[in-house]
Amino acid sequence: MTDLHFLTIAQASSQIKARQLSPVELTKAFIARIKLLDTVLHSHLLVLEEQAIADAAKAESEIAGGGWKGPLHGIPIGLKDIYNTAGIRTTGHSALFKDHIPSDDAFTVNLMRSAGAIITGKLATWEFAIGGSSFDLPWPPARNPWDVSLDPSGSSSGSGAAVAAGLCMGAMGSDTGGSIRGPAAWCGIAGHKPTYGLLSRRGILPLSFSLDHAGPMCWTSEDCALMMQVLASYDPADPGSAAVAAIDYTAGLGKSLAGLRIGVVRHFFEQDLRTDPETIAALETSLRALRDLGAAVGDVTLSPFAAYADCGSLIARAEAYAIHQHWLRSAPELYGAFGRHRLMAGAFISAVDYINAQRERARLVAEFLDVMTTVDVVVFPTARCPARPIGEDSMASGFQPFFNRAFNVTGAPALSMCNGFSSKGLPLALQIGGRPFEDALVLQVGDALERALGTRTRRPMAE
Repeated sequence: MTDLHFLTIAQASSQIKARQLSPVELTKAFIARIKLLDTVLHSHLLVLEEQAIADAAKAESEIAGGGWKGPLHGIPIGLKDIYNTAGIRTTGHSALFKDHIPSDDAFTVNLMRSAGAIITGKLATWEFAIGGSSFDLPWPPARNPWDVSLDPSGSSSGSGAAVAAGLCMGAMGSDTGGSIRGPAAWCGIAGHKPTYGLLSRRGILPLSFSLDHAGPMCWTSEDCALMMQVLASYDPADPGSAAVAAIDYTAGLGKSLAGLRIGVVRHFFEQDLRTDPETIAALETSLRALRDLGAAVGDVTLSPFAAYADCGSLIARAEAYAIHQHWLRSAPELYGAFGRHRLMAGAFISAVDYINAQRERARLVAEFLDVMTTVDVVVFPTARCPARPIGEDSMASGFQPFFNRAFNVTGAPALSMCNGFSSKGLPLALQIGGRPFEDALVLQVGDALERALGTRTRRPMAE
């Protein structure tokens, strides 16, 4: 039998529904796994053992009484520690907020609780989702479970590490410039950045008003789809929330890709940014698999990747400084060096530069939507290379490892999924993007590729 902590949400949910698996037994297995491994991984800032077991017992009783609520009922889920939890500290991994105890759950946390999910812990993050893998904060940075000398990427670092290592079945991350997809890539999991507006950001510590996305991180694309079923809900109290008709994110899973048009943004990784040969080889293997599944594959052209990266970075820095300026002036010493320096950069962005960046963003969105009339999804690597030594994704070195900002700038959905392994056994990743609100199709393609490539049978820290 598969170890309980290595079951997928889909597998565990099926067993729980059939009353073949106890939510209490499942939750205890994850708590034990956290105690065993997290002194090395540092993926958790807070383990909610007592509450999680009590919630699991409640779920077990509800299900025994015929009250199964759906695929998250009784499933252990971790939260990036920027998600507010009522009566439980939410720190942003910062000394500034080390005693911050919200009075309410974030909107998405409330949705998961209502669906019967078991919140097992608050997970490590880069400080306020921007500060890098830092060693000058109250808690150590999360480590990569494939090799603890390596960076898990960020800012949803603990979420990526915990899911990959089997410390929770799914986790919530946030993504302003790639913070779901970067850790998904380097930790070898599936991470979905939904269409802007599909998930409420209310109750999540903000970084950039117009670029922030919330989203699920799981072992498989199928599990991300199951989480999206619960998480995608209109929130009138979030100004960015989109009032759209309900979408079935699982409807396409297992269906044929015959006739699907795949556009490869080849210049991103062949011209714009030098990319590791093993990453490109894994992409070519993925394209062959897509063709074998019946899809038509061809190249498409967008603006150079630098246009997306510079535009997104300028907007993000300006908006982040608007949020943090008061604390940066009144208590700068409570920030770590990486976080303080990156947030302070926004102080030097003029209104003219910000407005022009938003104008450039509008052009890039229009260009992307025009290209998407010719294809159904676009693909390119998530990361230029496998995971690097701890701290090297802090951007302190000036190295940009990821192709992620394009989808924050456009607001379109994007999934990172594991599409192979390097010669050293490190995960490689493919990014799949789609038209706005066609998240279900993106997840369908990711699920089909995972099954075709067979990458979901290999776990880190399996012994």
